[in-house]
Amino acid sequence: MKVKKVESKKTVTKPNWAEDDLSDAANNEVVPQKKKDKGKKVKNLSEKSGKVAKNSSEKLEKVAKNGKVKKKKSKKQTSDDGSDAEDYGASLDKLKEIDPEFYKFLEQNDKKLLKFNPDVDDGEENNVESESEKNDDDDENENEESDDEERVHRPLAQLDVASDESDFEDENNTARKDNSITLKLLKQWQGELAQDRVPLDVIKNVILALNSTLLTLAGENDASVKAYQVEGAAAFNGVVQLCVLHLEPAIRRFLGLHQKTALQPHKCKKWNKIKSALRGYFTDITKLLEQVSSANILVVLLKHIHQSIPMITSFTSLLKPILKRLVTIWSTGEETVRVLAFLCILRITRSQQMTVLSTVLKAMYLSYVRNSKFVSPNTLPAINFMRRSLSEMFALDLNVSYQHVFLYIRQLAIHLRNAMTLKKKESYQAVYNWQYINSIRLWSELLATTSDKAQLQPLIYPLVSIITGTIKLIPTAQYFPLRFHCIRSLIQLSKETRTFIPVLPFILEVLKSNTFNQRHSKVSMKPLSFTCILRLSQNQLQENGFRDEVIESIVGCTLEYMAQESHTISYPDLAVPAIIQLKHYLKHGKNINANYRSKLKLLVDKMVENSKYVVSERGRFTFELHDTASINAWETQLRNKGTPLLTYYENWFNTNVAVQKRRATTSENMDEYELPKVLKRKSKENGSEEKSDGPVDLFPSDEDEEELEVEKQPKKKKSKKQKPEQPKPIANNAADDSDNDSFVDDGIDIVKDLDLDEW
Repeated sequence: MKVKKVESKKTVTKPNWAEDDLSDAANNEVVPQKKKDKGKKVKNLSEKSGKVAKNSSEKLEKVAKNGKVKKKKSKKQTSDDGSDAEDYGASLDKLKEIDPEFYKFLEQNDKKLLKFNPDVDDGEENNVESESEKNDDDDENENEESDDEERVHRPLAQLDVASDESDFEDENNTARKDNSITLKLLKQWQGELAQDRVPLDVIKNVILALNSTLLTLAGENDASVKAYQVEGAAAFNGVVQLCVLHLEPAIRRFLGLHQKTALQPHKCKKWNKIKSALRGYFTDITKLLEQVSSANILVVLLKHIHQSIPMITSFTSLLKPILKRLVTIWSTGEETVRVLAFLCILRITRSQQMTVLSTVLKAMYLSYVRNSKFVSPNTLPAINFMRRSLSEMFALDLNVSYQHVFLYIRQLAIHLRNAMTLKKKESYQAVYNWQYINSIRLWSELLATTSDKAQLQPLIYPLVSIITGTIKLIPTAQYFPLRFHCIRSLIQLSKETRTFIPVLPFILEVLKSNTFNQRHSKVSMKPLSFTCILRLSQNQLQENGFRDEVIESIVGCTLEYMAQESHTISYPDLAVPAIIQLKHYLKHGKNINANYRSKLKLLVDKMVENSKYVVSERGRFTFELHDTASINAWETQLRNKGTPLLTYYENWFNTNVAVQKRRATTSENMDEYELPKVLKRKSKENGSEEKSDGPVDLFPSDEDEEELEVEKQPKKKKSKKQKPEQPKPIANNAADDSDNDSFVDDGIDIVKDLDLDEW
């Protein structure tokens, strides 16, 4: 027969058995053992109830060995006077004295075991009857078997103790109720975090609560994975608020760090106690930063990250993912979020400059180029911010930056060389796009801001060559906006680096353009601005706004360039060719209205006036041309004193440039323009009388023009005099315009070519 193995929740302690000899009957005692590995369910209680008594005796032998019980050499030493039964009873009495808890357990679960007769079991195990004796006395054997069945241990029908797995489930059920995040629990944690001596368990519990929150957001429903149950928006907001506002100061107090201390967190004595928990916490913060899209929440998280950067930098494996996310926010987020992300990047890079600077520069430049593909009044402020902040990042270590700047300028030269040699549309598109122009702006600004350092100055000449080559690539009137963008980059380089760059020929060359000198055939209702334009369409070239903006650009660029050279000793010689060319255009130019003539004449007068002033000042001093120190001192003195052209330029800049910036950022709604209105009239074809109620716009909008054209087309078809060939030039022009527009809009993304592995 088999004996069931009894299971219990209680831990059974091994009794210290006396060293008295136990009988063989004691070896057959069944000792219930509790499973230590919880979670394994007992299968089929009926199968486990059939264990042989021999197994139970072997287990008791092991217990007897641990209790230092001396075992007899002979397994079967029974006496006729029943000494085995007496020894068995004595061992049970000793068990009751030594371990009453275990004895009570046996009484409650299996009373038959205490009344167990060892003689019968020993006879079954050790005495083997011969087949002849069994066949002779069948009745006697049947009685013995019935007695054996009564004496063999049998399990109870209903056990009081449940299985290990059921016990574990019950504990989980209570844990679920106890581990749910409530506002009361969060308030309790907040009070404990505010203490001077912050308990370590509280910090770990708050970190586990944030981890459980993120798992809940990710759709994790397994309760065994999550330490806490976070349900509801209030609990989620409470956990995040607790971590962001109160956890970082509590960790500092736990580590013994003060705000003014220079000690790094990983050098504190208690760092090892909290190291693993902080690693998981900052990993969760990075994941939360990737999932959040609200600008307000991002601001709070970025401020928290900025405060925790000394602890974040202690984990080198966390720097790459968090920097990757910060660069993405820096290039795509809103204004406030961009600034905070940049501050975090700058602080991390400065603390780990030797290890992460090169990676950060590459990632930020690629993000800058990738997100500057389209320029509009809405995206222009963000692009300008990225350009200025990226220049500051490159200025951290010019020796490291030189390698990157050299490679990226070389890449621009490769695109320009391909466009000049291949002369294909795709090669032109790789140069004439906003990504290329914004890259030129970036390197011009970087070389201008680092002009006092010698590391990047050798790159001025190749960059100037690239800019001039870009201007000469397609010198047509359609790309006048791109030309002036490049000219402004050259002026900035010349001004900040004090390097002579011949810019005036590229500016005054525009006056010789046939397209510019033609009389306009259309009147533009909105002023045209080159700020967010690289290329002009055929319709824009025919408008008067095109000529207005070109004249403004010529005057502005010439005035800016000559103003920065107005204090130099060579200014009179530099101004002579420009003055001659402008006077010739004013005398022989075609289609010059009074407005254009007055602006250009005023520019010439100011240049002539400044030339006379410099000549008069130069005549007062006598020094040789090779005396550069005296020349530089004289120029500095003249600049501090002020020149007529420089004074005029400052006044012009404060008025005209401010207007242009406002014009570039204002909306294009026609409602802003107060246009005259006339009374609405009905057509005479309907035979109706004129009505005076119903104002109508004097100049219809673009949408109205399209509707009018659609309505007039069927009327033109009915006319016999109309030729079918007349609409063809319009269609051709439209096709040309669409091709020209796609020339810029379908520009090749040069980011894919910017890979360090290729060089």
